[in-house]
Amino acid sequence: MPPMFETIAAIRTRDPARPGFWEVFLAYNGYHAVVWHSAAHWLWRHNVRTLARVLANLARILTGIEIHPGATIGRRLFIDHGTGTVIGETAVIGDDVTLYHDVTLGGVGRMGVVNGKRHPTIGDHVIIGAGAQVLGDITIGEGAKVGANSVVVADVPPHTTALGIPARIVGGDERERAYGLPTRAELAEVADTLDCLIRDVAAIKRAMGLHTQDCNA
Repeated sequence: MPPMFETIAAIRTRDPARPGFWEVFLAYNGYHAVVWHSAAHWLWRHNVRTLARVLANLARILTGIEIHPGATIGRRLFIDHGTGTVIGETAVIGDDVTLYHDVTLGGVGRMGVVNGKRHPTIGDHVIIGAGAQVLGDITIGEGAKVGANSVVVADVPPHTTALGIPARIVGGDERERAYGLPTRAELAEVADTLDCLIRDVAAIKRAMGLHTQDCNA
């Protein structure tokens, strides 16, 4: 199957709205951005870089998605909704990745380093939620998930979930697919940790004779 048709098939499978072939082909800006990028990236690799940048800028105007022509993108990328998504020059994206709107795969510069790797590497089957910022030359492992609006500045192991600002790692759940959000089990883990902290603080304050509210201890 040609790569572009393969991408359409993947979008139809992974989008809960279950769009038709022609709907994706004609009306999905995430799909259009990937098509434009394939042409711009070909030009970039063949050292026709000014034209590649022009093509990428045109794609940004038409789709609202900015992908540097130097970025390396695997098969069946699904950019859902997409507007505001930015993918930097040295980013590497594996196969079957899902990105939501306002995701940034951004660079972190190093003093004296001009052409080095400065954007993230995204493994296969990764889901990155809306508004997430993944910054620097880090690796998001295969099957990992990044929660909405998280800021990730360190490696994320495979099959785990990164949440928060800055992001921390919690356990993965293969059943959780939509929007890169935490599972109920992950939220319960956070709630249990907070409950223990509240109880510990209350006990310390009681031992010191300080006024404290009853935390159901």
